[in-house]
Amino acid sequence: QVQLVESGGGSVQAEGSLRLSCSVSRYTYSPSCMGWFRQAPGKEREGVAKIYGGTNTYYADSVKGRFTISQDNAKNTVYLQMNSLKPEDTGMYYCAAAPPIMCYLVSRVHDYRYRGQGTQVTVSS
Repeated sequence: QVQLVESGGGSVQAEGSLRLSCSVSRYTYSPSCMGWFRQAPGKEREGVAKIYGGTNTYYADSVKGRFTISQDNAKNTVYLQMNSLKPEDTGMYYCAAAPPIMCYLVSRVHDYRYRGQGTQVTVSS
């Protein structure tokens, strides 16, 4: 069973930065399709970023220019660098992985086959 474990969440003030990490284990090979989605209390899940083939990246409009997704296959880890954070970025952030044939658009990262337990991000104004 594939395991995804997120870390790096926390509380920051607006305009601050955080880097989330997602450690992948029990995957037959380095996953080529990874992403992050988030969910705030009372809101729908929102796909945030996606990386395919190690270099092709896609972002939700709400985070473009502020968030960067990257992948280190040697460490089986995916990162989400979050800069210029806003209070509306507050939520639980989840890492997700999918087989290439199920590598949906960034808006559907929450539908990926494998998902972690999440890490909380809180941004105060």
